[in-house]
Amino acid sequence: MAGAAWHRVLLKVSGEALMGDAAFGIDAATVRTIALQIKAANDLGVQVAVVVGGGNIWRGAQVSATGMDRATADYAGMLATVINALALQDAIEQVGGDVRTQTAIPIQSVAEPYIRRRAMRHLAKHRVVVFAAGTGNPYMTTDTAAALRAVEIDADVLLMTKNRVDGVYDADPRKVPQARRFSRLSYMDALSRRLEVMDSTALSLCMENNLPIVVFDVASPDGILRAIQGDPIGTRVDAGETALAPAADAPAASRPAKG
Repeated sequence: MAGAAWHRVLLKVSGEALMGDAAFGIDAATVRTIALQIKAANDLGVQVAVVVGGGNIWRGAQVSATGMDRATADYAGMLATVINALALQDAIEQVGGDVRTQTAIPIQSVAEPYIRRRAMRHLAKHRVVVFAAGTGNPYMTTDTAAALRAVEIDADVLLMTKNRVDGVYDADPRKVPQARRFSRLSYMDALSRRLEVMDSTALSLCMENNLPIVVFDVASPDGILRAIQGDPIGTRVDAGETALAPAADAPAASRPAKG
């Protein structure tokens, strides 16, 4: 196995990425596959932190559109991320990994509270750290939580896994057959063209701190490991020049990345 390109990574696992082919909830086989790759990366000496989303269970913004108070809906969404974090924690332990879960809202019966210095200590001891409950604040997405935690722990890269999304496109390939995937994308292009890499707050935070982002499909064979090893996978977003992938490497069947 090739060596790692990064020393410390923040892996964002969207709630949808945990669904596999299901329409809702958590697919055990998918979670185990993710856990195995995280364990393998940790065995390479890479310090791995994870932020989990909750969209497979609850989406606060969508629920609030039906009349529910937005802050209440968002807090419910934070609890959904805790469910996903515990599922991932258990899967990592089942494959032999050492892992700790920290939450941005206190739930001391099931997880540690988020304390940056404690998280850094866990990483130094090569424990995987799973961050749940977003930032602990309503109106903030888990993309923003991922960018914030990545900056706080001095991560080298933010890895964004998606469900059946292999990168960022210049148009919606479902509507535009000639849509092309970016192999590389600049922060400014992503913002100015309103490409849905992640929400603008999260993307701006990454740009301000020069934190590279790699967007790729969680179902790609060994995708997490390949991203950690520096293989050209998905779309890399950084301060460099924007470049499109070769036409043959941008299947029109794929969907554009969503935040």
